[in-house]
Amino acid sequence: MIKIVQKEDPVLRKIAKEVPIKEITEKEIQKVIKNMRSALKSQKDGVAIAAPQIGDSLRIFIVSGKVFDIQNNDYDEEMPPISPDLICINPVISKLSKEKSEMEEGCLSVRYLYGKISRSTKSTITAYNDKGEKFTRGASGLLAQVFQHETDHLNGILFIDSAKELVEIPPEKR
Repeated sequence: MIKIVQKEDPVLRKIAKEVPIKEITEKEIQKVIKNMRSALKSQKDGVAIAAPQIGDSLRIFIVSGKVFDIQNNDYDEEMPPISPDLICINPVISKLSKEKSEMEEGCLSVRYLYGKISRSTKSTITAYNDKGEKFTRGASGLLAQVFQHETDHLNGILFIDSAKELVEIPPEKR
């Protein structure tokens, strides 16, 4: 099983390195993506993961298909996600709404702390997929929050740096 590093690990505080576009389809990067998927799937409550969370300081994050199922009201926690995962390599947030909302947030690398954080309600990213194709994707709600949270990871920022009302909630109480 792929280990998810925790908040004390220095890799989480580094600015992750860009992936050279020509290397996206090569074995090494594809293995990182496979390991990220494996780590994410191993966490029942996980909705996304960034490469630094498995110890690879690379600008990659994956959003679980669960997020899209939740937004489409197709989510069933007993079933695998219907929607495919979204792989974002070298993502750049190109737009954030001025409107913000306070949202509850947690993190697979900050177990089992949860807190409230102010995030833009809409965001747009430009990134590359695992085939090296560039795309732009707008988002609102949970997906917009995930884009911001995961981009923070790539910049060495953890949600606990600015979250308020942090509480520890063990899995059996969640």
